[in-house]
Amino acid sequence: MNTRTSHKTEAILLRSLDYGESDRIVTFYTRDHGKLRGIAKGARRSRKRFANTLELFCCSHIVFSRKGRDSLALIEESRVHRHFENIRQDLEKTLMSSYLIELTDQFTLEDKKNVELFQLLHDFLEQIDGDDCAETLLRFFEIRLLKCVGYQPVLDRCVACQAPLNGDDTYQFHVRAGGIRCGACRQIGEASLPVSPGTVKTLLMSRDMDMTKMNRLIMSERSIQESRNILMHFIRHLLGKELKSLQVFHQVRKIGLPKPASPTII
Repeated sequence: MNTRTSHKTEAILLRSLDYGESDRIVTFYTRDHGKLRGIAKGARRSRKRFANTLELFCCSHIVFSRKGRDSLALIEESRVHRHFENIRQDLEKTLMSSYLIELTDQFTLEDKKNVELFQLLHDFLEQIDGDDCAETLLRFFEIRLLKCVGYQPVLDRCVACQAPLNGDDTYQFHVRAGGIRCGACRQIGEASLPVSPGTVKTLLMSRDMDMTKMNRLIMSERSIQESRNILMHFIRHLLGKELKSLQVFHQVRKIGLPKPASPTII
């Protein structure tokens, strides 16, 4: 018998699409079930059942049911846990958070539970919603996400000779090899990106240290550029594309658009 099983979980909205006259197809990343795709019937008409909960970035407590793991979930109700309203009032925060959301979406499959990844996304959205919106935060999220999903690059040793990271050596990051190579193992003619030992050490610290201590990490301009290059190219290699949200973020940063004024409350 195909009976529906009801579940309750904490969830962060990744995507929302209008469907028909009153419904929405929604994709959440949940604490207990991983990525979840479902339909919220009457969501565009019923303000009571889904009030402010089907907005991008919103973290909610949802109740859903479905007949099986392969079926579309029916989102029965939802209530806000964290709305992250400061993100929506700031263009830069919105762009950064959109990238975090898209990155999580692209690196995850439906119904594959990963509590660590859920908490990572929640904590970084909370960080951005607060005072921190430095670009280095994106690098710290990227390196932690790659670790969570099993694609972390090899940064603590040479991928060829396995010699541990040495502050006096010179290194190249090889995208296809998925890690760094020391000066002795560098292959001439193979596409690679230069990276200093200092940049590598900072990324390793940001990958493993407590979230509450990450604001102590300060990157030089050189390290910001190097870390951006190696992680951007590595992620593009893994996904086979560059994410649109990251392209938009860089374009806006380059143009230098002013932040929109906060809405006036009457």
